[in-house]
Amino acid sequence: MPTETAAHPLLPHLVTSLPGPKAEALIRRDQKVISPSYTRCYPLAVKRGEGAILEDVDGNRFLDFNAGIAVVATGHSHPRVVAAIQKQAAEFLHMSGTDFYYENMVELAETLARLVPGGVDRRVYFGNSGTEAVEAALKLARYHSGRDKYIAFLGAFHGRTMGSLSLTGSKIPQRRKFGPMLPVHHVPYAYCYRCAYGKSPDTCHVECVKVIEESLFKTILPAEEVAAIVVEPIQGEGGYLVPPAKFHEELRRVADKHGIILIHDEVQSGMGRTGRMFASEHFEVTPDIVTIAKGIASGMPLGAMVAKAEIMDWTPGAHASTFGGNPVSCSAALATIELLEESLIENAAAVGQHMLDRMSDWPHRFRHVGDVRGKGLMIGFEMVLNKETKERAPDLRDELESMAFERGLLILGCGANSIRLCPPLVITKDQANFAIDTLEACLRAQEK
Repeated sequence: MPTETAAHPLLPHLVTSLPGPKAEALIRRDQKVISPSYTRCYPLAVKRGEGAILEDVDGNRFLDFNAGIAVVATGHSHPRVVAAIQKQAAEFLHMSGTDFYYENMVELAETLARLVPGGVDRRVYFGNSGTEAVEAALKLARYHSGRDKYIAFLGAFHGRTMGSLSLTGSKIPQRRKFGPMLPVHHVPYAYCYRCAYGKSPDTCHVECVKVIEESLFKTILPAEEVAAIVVEPIQGEGGYLVPPAKFHEELRRVADKHGIILIHDEVQSGMGRTGRMFASEHFEVTPDIVTIAKGIASGMPLGAMVAKAEIMDWTPGAHASTFGGNPVSCSAALATIELLEESLIENAAAVGQHMLDRMSDWPHRFRHVGDVRGKGLMIGFEMVLNKETKERAPDLRDELESMAFERGLLILGCGANSIRLCPPLVITKDQANFAIDTLEACLRAQEK
């Protein structure tokens, strides 16, 4: 229902019931012509955005804690990003960096090579999206190693094109009827209810890696045939799961022991999202290849695969993209990175910690909240029916998502029963407090 209080420019303000009449009309048009494969969680029809605020076609204002699925790192239509786009668009829109040269593509590659952790020489391949970055990483790993198999993790999401889909272990509808796929062996990710609730986490997380060495490598998967281990430093769609450093240390050890390339998929967790430029920095482990997209250009289509220079040894023509590294997207990315380094990563760390501090007692205060976890502004919490049995409550999660929307707060689910909070990195403490107050009100309403 519409809010009755005076409008605050940085907070939600609802003027119609949801969806409003214009939104309903647009949704009817959409349903006739848009692919039914798209997932729509609630009837949001966007007209414009600024910072962390979105306005729909009926004039309702929402606080966006989705950031376009963790994409608009600098907020919607940040004036410096918009200015960079406009300047480049007035000069030239496209020239295909796979065939010719232009400066901002080189400058962005230099910047990413500097930023990716490890202090080693790196080279950069540009695509248009996260799934393209992952596809490039898979091809490079196979090319460099001469091996053809991969290890990935249950709950992982790496994309929906055929190579990245082979890695994805998130949801059945994403894979149904699309086989056969690449030879990928999935193992448990280093997180489970036993770990989340404080029971032998170190032992449990080490066991997750032991599955690779003591099970796969001794039964069905020769280690010398594995090109790469592909892992999200913090698992995204799988539930915003934060493993301990020991997990990543063990993966690095296994990869080094067997000559396997270690790929970190930072598509969702990178570019300041976790209060560091890259989530892998929290674990002090250096990957061989990093895949980047989403927040890199704050809304413009761009993906990057950044590899150790010694690994990126393929020859001209081995892999390319007509539009990858588009000059307009590169300009947006350079402006985005400037903003991240100036203040937004620091803001993500501070506001994210403020949110986690406020949410830390939720499992004790609310009957259906299980684990709360996160880094920076990559925060998740689980909905459960029974805290003793840890029985998951996906229906309650979906209900909470809808209740928040009706109050002007945009959130999304992830995993089987979790909510993800991934707002633009420009959010203020006041906006964070509004979001937490709103979610607490929804949780209280659910308990009634």
